[in-house]
Amino acid sequence: MSIYIGNLSYDATEEDITSIFAEYGTVKRVQLPTDRETGRMRGFGFVEMDSEAEESAAIDALDGAEWMGRDLKVNKAKPREPRGQGGGGRRGGGNRDGFSRRY
Repeated sequence: MSIYIGNLSYDATEEDITSIFAEYGTVKRVQLPTDRETGRMRGFGFVEMDSEAEESAAIDALDGAEWMGRDLKVNKAKPREPRGQGGGGRRGGGNRDGFSRRY
C-alpha cells in the first residue's frame, strides 16, 4: 500500500518528501510524477513506508498540514484503475464529419 500526497508545491523534491515522512517511520520509496510534455512536477506524489502503522501515523499528522505554502492532502492511495485500450478517440458511429448516415 502507499500514501497519496496532493497539493504539493512544484518546488518539492523527493529528498524533501523523504525528510518530512521519515519523522513517522522508514520511507521505502517516493514517487513524484512529472508532466510528459514539460517535465514539470504535477503537484502530487506517492510515498511507501515500511509498515501500515507508520503510514497511518504520517497520514494522521500530515493531512491538512501547511507545508511549503500549501495545505497538504494526505491519504491512502487508491489502486490505479486500468485504462482502456485506445480506439482512435472517436466514439460511436459516424463518418469524419461526426454525423451518422442511415441508408
